[in-house]
Amino acid sequence: MAKALAIRHETANKQFEGSATVNHRPNDDESQHANYVACFTKALPHDAEGRVDGAAYRKLIDAVNSGLEAEFASIPMGGARKLANPQAAFAYSLCGADSHALMMPAAPTLTSAWEAGEMVEVYWQAALRDVPFESYVTDSRVAAAVSDMNGLTDFRGPKQNGVVTPSTLFRGETAGDLAGNYLSQFLLLDIPYGATTIQQRYRVPQQGDDYMLTRTTWLDVQNGNVPEGPNQLDPVTRYLATGRDLGEYVHRDFSYQAFLNAANILLGMGMPTQAGNPYHGRSNQGAFVTFGGPDILSLVAEVALCGLKAAWFHKWCVHRRLRPEAFGGLVNAELNGRAQYSLHSDVLNSAVLDQFGSQVERGLLPMAYPEGSPTHPAYPAGHAVIAGACTTALKAFFDPDAILAAPVEVDPDTDATSLRPFSGTDSLTVGGELDKLAANISLGRDFAGVHWRTDGSEGLLLGEKVALQVLKDHMGTYTELGASVSFRSFDGSLVEL
Repeated sequence: MAKALAIRHETANKQFEGSATVNHRPNDDESQHANYVACFTKALPHDAEGRVDGAAYRKLIDAVNSGLEAEFASIPMGGARKLANPQAAFAYSLCGADSHALMMPAAPTLTSAWEAGEMVEVYWQAALRDVPFESYVTDSRVAAAVSDMNGLTDFRGPKQNGVVTPSTLFRGETAGDLAGNYLSQFLLLDIPYGATTIQQRYRVPQQGDDYMLTRTTWLDVQNGNVPEGPNQLDPVTRYLATGRDLGEYVHRDFSYQAFLNAANILLGMGMPTQAGNPYHGRSNQGAFVTFGGPDILSLVAEVALCGLKAAWFHKWCVHRRLRPEAFGGLVNAELNGRAQYSLHSDVLNSAVLDQFGSQVERGLLPMAYPEGSPTHPAYPAGHAVIAGACTTALKAFFDPDAILAAPVEVDPDTDATSLRPFSGTDSLTVGGELDKLAANISLGRDFAGVHWRTDGSEGLLLGEKVALQVLKDHMGTYTELGASVSFRSFDGSLVEL
């Protein structure tokens, strides 16, 4: 007991010392724009132009500044929907860093070319929701998206030789993201699950199942009213094959579902663990509770919750970034001359605005979910922080350089109801496909229209930081000698623990 107490004291002191100089900075949009139009205001009361009631928003600010339950209880609401757990921003973790101890950069500003570029990308993701990933290299609409995005002043997604291509479109930025097909193997392969096996076929929405197409329905959702009806689902279960499919996966998944699945797939394959696993070469012991299956399965869940606590702190207490659907309302108002928000010309003049039919009021972002975004701020994406944390835990456990022996892809000739062997020439590694899985889960939310690229890319980096702090704390609790961890972070640098 005394030794355990000493470890806990030492670990807590190290975490405390490492957070002493943290100084969080938002992008100042909250103070720079009238009527809080650059901020997350969903579910609060809005006027006919979609501008939040200022007194209601200031009540929200008072609550997140104080952390007092009574202040949260006094926030006026615009409809039946509730704010998504803002008090979680103040929750503590007993392992790893506290939620407020990890830094994030400020989000792009409302009127910047950077923000405009991200919005153009989200519009194109909405326009191309029903195009199969396997058709990107030949589809004319994808070619139009690539041309439009290459004309942007400041687009920071992945490129080849300085330009966006069909092979980089809507992908993450690691080497693994750009190898092989768009979808990670861990969203396609069968999942061993105890005494059964789960085939990764899902019910997904029908093509063209989009929402919030008029100013009236858009405003109703901004006020927090419950939308009419659920998504219209295809009765046939299919493998994920389009942006709409991926968006629905991350609409209904539980928090760390994809990464628990990945862990089970890798354990079921018997994929090798890290070279620094202390049980390699032991003749009379095997890994189990420590450095074995139960350890990684538990760790995936643990870092996911720690990641959410960090995300919720940044969402509510620091950044309060508006959602793309709200930005679409600003574009609609500016294009129709009802308001002037000084949005960058890249988004106001983008060819993507001509991609939606007459049923969509110009500038509004067609949403994949009837309710639009969740009722919490955009930056960072909770899915992305979970993805970054869980992927980091998995790369720290399994050998990230191990090759997946029998990769697969969706068979386009069967309308996504079956798989076939991978037809590409890339060697797909565990680490690369885990990085790709992290991007799929992050950017899948962008396909639905509920997040921006930097919500995902910066969320992944925050999640990685969360997991590294948890891993460091865990390493101090093991008694096995010689344990070590080595893998590549999302930015390509070498991590060694």
